[in-house]
Amino acid sequence: MVGPVQVGGGAPISVQSMTVAKTHDVEKTLTEVRTLAEAGADIVRVAVPRPEDVAALKDIVQGSPVPIVADIHFNYQYALRAIEAGVAKVRINPGNIGKPEWEEEVLMAARSAGIPIRIGVNSGSLEKDILDKYGYPQPEALFESAMRHIEICTRYGFEDIIISVKHSDVYFMIQAYKLLAARTDYPLHLGVTESGSVQSGTVKSAIGIGALLAEGIGDTIRVSLTADSVHEVEAGHQILKSLRLGRPGVNIIACPTCGRLAGDLFSIVNDVEKAVNARKFEKNLNVALMGCAVNGPGEAAGADLGISLGRGRAHLFKRGEMLRTVDENEIVDAVLEAIEEWDETEETLGAA
Repeated sequence: MVGPVQVGGGAPISVQSMTVAKTHDVEKTLTEVRTLAEAGADIVRVAVPRPEDVAALKDIVQGSPVPIVADIHFNYQYALRAIEAGVAKVRINPGNIGKPEWEEEVLMAARSAGIPIRIGVNSGSLEKDILDKYGYPQPEALFESAMRHIEICTRYGFEDIIISVKHSDVYFMIQAYKLLAARTDYPLHLGVTESGSVQSGTVKSAIGIGALLAEGIGDTIRVSLTADSVHEVEAGHQILKSLRLGRPGVNIIACPTCGRLAGDLFSIVNDVEKAVNARKFEKNLNVALMGCAVNGPGEAAGADLGISLGRGRAHLFKRGEMLRTVDENEIVDAVLEAIEEWDETEETLGAA
């Protein structure tokens, strides 16, 4: 349990992100946390590299609408103080703390507080001896590092663990998680580290995270982007929705267009997506926006709701039934109205 959010054990896949604001700036950090929560983040992590960041944690935890995770490296005292401040999880690798007694102190404090620890192995921060052994952050190297930290936890009887083995190479990332999933039963936090911009990073993350989730591997995810963190949350939910793993929401299907295009489908899709995201519909609907009379009617009729463009107009469908013809300048409003009215018609349409 990360606060009230269950991770693993058959729970829904949770979406995480991380703040960019300096953690000691409580006001800016909480503003960012609330924005991420509004976008759909289930858990938010904050960096804790300095004493003033530790001092700010209590106020952040108390003001946050979602569980807060303290991201800590090396300093066991920061971990202890973060636990005292009430964080929902600590991200720290026990083997990097130092003395065995420090490892034990942190693990026992987490156990007493009833919070998990995330062991976070990254391709860019492997232990020197493991890197020397493999010569490069191979999947086996990430796996060995994770198992080393797991062994430290289990030595002290602590097993409330979440594990990640992130890599910037998508193929290596997938292989590392597969090794871990085959040999352990701990919840796994999936992510492609340092994946890049919104465009390239989303593609890499969708491949890496999606490939694993499609095989039943993974319990919580973060899409790491060099961009506004809100994009991470949006991309994360889109990955889940594409695999039918996400929370209820409207799924937009749109044709790629070709020379048969009979209207301004680009603007229609853009306007519908913006409106759907803004209104945050909690309805599991497939909405097909199709550009011509070849594949359009079939796709539109096969969705819950759909339109098929003609010259200056479109046919509006609901689960295979063509309801009416809509003028092109009324299409967006007609689709949104149909989504709004879905609760009133769902039983009738389901029977049909």
